[in-house]
Amino acid sequence: MRLPDCYFTYNISTHKSSLFIPPIDPEEVIWSGLPLMEDKALELYDVDKVRTSNDINQSLTHLGSSQSSIYAIKDQISDHVNFEAFENREYSKLKETIEECRVVKDEYEIALTRKANDVSHIAHTAILKAVKHAGNERELEAIFLERSIANGCREQAYHSIVASGEDAATLHYQKNYKPLEGRLNLLLDAGAEYQCYASDITRTFPISGKFSKESRAVYDLVLRMQLECIEMLKDGVLWEDAHTHAHKVAIEGLLALGILKGEPKEIFEARTSVAFLPHGLGHYLGMDTHDTGGMFISYYVFKYLKFQKLIVNRL
Repeated sequence: MRLPDCYFTYNISTHKSSLFIPPIDPEEVIWSGLPLMEDKALELYDVDKVRTSNDINQSLTHLGSSQSSIYAIKDQISDHVNFEAFENREYSKLKETIEECRVVKDEYEIALTRKANDVSHIAHTAILKAVKHAGNERELEAIFLERSIANGCREQAYHSIVASGEDAATLHYQKNYKPLEGRLNLLLDAGAEYQCYASDITRTFPISGKFSKESRAVYDLVLRMQLECIEMLKDGVLWEDAHTHAHKVAIEGLLALGILKGEPKEIFEARTSVAFLPHGLGHYLGMDTHDTGGMFISYYVFKYLKFQKLIVNRL
């Protein structure tokens, strides 16, 4: 939900949840209209009870009379919220627990992510059709935003990367205004967001409509890396094994193109391929573009990864 200034409590012993939403501010109604009401919130959200946020401390006091412990997230507690009724106050376990729960998505969450992906697909396709006649990067970003909003996604999962020519080599390029004239390819990294769930799609294509020989060779290599790694994915597979395979395919292809020279094993161990693949193979996707969960892996080639084993649920 996008409604600010809300609170949520969950009683572990009774398995009952409560949502606390802001009360009506009469002076604000004339400007913004009626806010979300308690009965409507109860219909919209999967909770057992809805109350207004000015009842939060009363509710906590009542819970504290029958519960000895409360779990909350440090530095994310409003100043006026009072936990004095609880004998034990724990501020570290809840954040980790929520982050691990967010790793596995249920059918409803998958449906929201699929919707965000569908809208992003529409917007990406619109840019693919328009790029040949566009004058600059910002025109294409505008098309992506328009198609996203027109199809139900008012929010973006992240700031779009619309990078032409050599700027496509900048991983988090943000300018999005340079002219397209004289540039070969466009990298579009953009994703719409639907009801708080993100999408994340990156594609590279020729501005003229036809790849140069060199661009096509690199494109095909990246496509091969992607398809082979997708084929590897199944429950229990180590994510770093898939990432290693991507590097090995990249090395093999770059050797064939004459971009690298030497022995594949030596090139891999020297981490030379990291210059061409400095990021991870992927990341969790959910309420954040880079969603929570997993563990960091320290080895340099894998330093951006946060996975141990795959839990596969294909969209």
